Amino acid sequence: MADRTPPLGVEELHALVAGGEIDTVVLAFPDMQGRLQGKRFAARFFLDEVLGHGSEACAYLLAVDADMNTVDGYAMSSWDRGYGDFAMRPDPATLRRLPWHPGTALAVADLAWEDGTPVVAAPRQILRRQLARLAEHGLTAQVGTELEFIVFRDTYEQAWESAYRGLTPANRYNVDYSIVGTGRIEPLLRRLRNDMAGAGLTVESAKGECNPGQHEIAFRYDEALVTCDQHAIYKTGAKEIAAQEGVSLTFMAKYDEREGNSCHIHLSLADAGGRNAMAGTADDPGGMSSLMRHFLAGQLAALRDFTLLYAPHINSYKRFQPGSFAPTAVAWGHDNRTCALRVVGHGRSLRLENRVPGGDVNPHLAVAGLVAAGLHGVEQKLPLPDPCEGNAYAADLARVPTTLREAAELWAASPIAQATFGDEVVAHYRNMARVELDAFDAAVTDWELRRSFERM
Repeated sequence: MADRTPPLGVEELHALVAGGEIDTVVLAFPDMQGRLQGKRFAARFFLDEVLGHGSEACAYLLAVDADMNTVDGYAMSSWDRGYGDFAMRPDPATLRRLPWHPGTALAVADLAWEDGTPVVAAPRQILRRQLARLAEHGLTAQVGTELEFIVFRDTYEQAWESAYRGLTPANRYNVDYSIVGTGRIEPLLRRLRNDMAGAGLTVESAKGECNPGQHEIAFRYDEALVTCDQHAIYKTGAKEIAAQEGVSLTFMAKYDEREGNSCHIHLSLADAGGRNAMAGTADDPGGMSSLMRHFLAGQLAALRDFTLLYAPHINSYKRFQPGSFAPTAVAWGHDNRTCALRVVGHGRSLRLENRVPGGDVNPHLAVAGLVAAGLHGVEQKLPLPDPCEGNAYAADLARVPTTLREAAELWAASPIAQATFGDEVVAHYRNMARVELDAFDAAVTDWELRRSFERM
């Protein structure tokens, strides 16, 4: 990261502010749900005061539920601790323009306590720690995320007022790979692509997906932290652009009983010379180096324990249905989309794909999990089982957890998670799951009303 050219340099930002082209700078960080939280600053004040010294934010931002309600059980922030602040410290390498907001730039922040120590439970810091461990092995992670969403003709306000029922999808039928289907909403897709390019993301393509109104825009892979930051910026920007265009879109993992929104994560490893460390010789099984085989074996060993990082919400688990292209078996295979882990590419493009995450995933936590699981396999020299050659849905294999409750229990009891992430991080995200489960257990759903109001 140190020698990387940022999308917007500090000197360039000074010039743009002096010339009146930039008047606002957003400083934000990814919260537990992967949402950007922070402040908007007058650009001159940001340059004079915030860029070098940071700014404060209430630590409760990593200790609330999805509705921003204060909840108990978090060690870092509570009524007993007085809900104090932590510091948002801008990462200059993340500076960029936000084309969908005139005169606006953005910087992503790292979080630190008053004494300068990092906030270890912050998602960006969790990922940084795992990438530092990877660097000790002389490796860097290259990551790409494939994020699906569903577009509706309704505004966000209309969707809210209708309790998210009866919405009109932008397409009425399966438009997977359909040029006509994407053409129906190309003005929106084109603006998303172009504005993201203006924000420093490298756009590859857009395509239709299976669920009515479902689409995907793909971006080029990059260093792990860069990709995860860009993923969070993209999700925020896509919602803001949709709102400006008078429509709405959702990244939720399972909007209805049809295909859910996935977020397949591709990862490869580069050595100190920039070569793909996962690629082996022609004599190696599957063309995979011994490093890749151990790394992939670690994914299998830790997948159930780390599912909370890949599927963090109640709704996440609704995706995991047989024949849905969302995985149910802890399996790996060569170009096999029925497996949780898919090996794709050859030679310099060889990589693994984790198919567990949905569109609701926090990318920083998920990629931290992938790196930590892989390092567990490398450091323990775990052997790689044979690949699944057929339908993993029907195979006699361990299963991906089917509920948030199961995943949270596996996470809390996991010796791999304790050794890799530490007690504070494990407890923090176990409490996040507990808060979500308590809220859901207390709710009365539409399904219950329809099932029971008259007939029970």
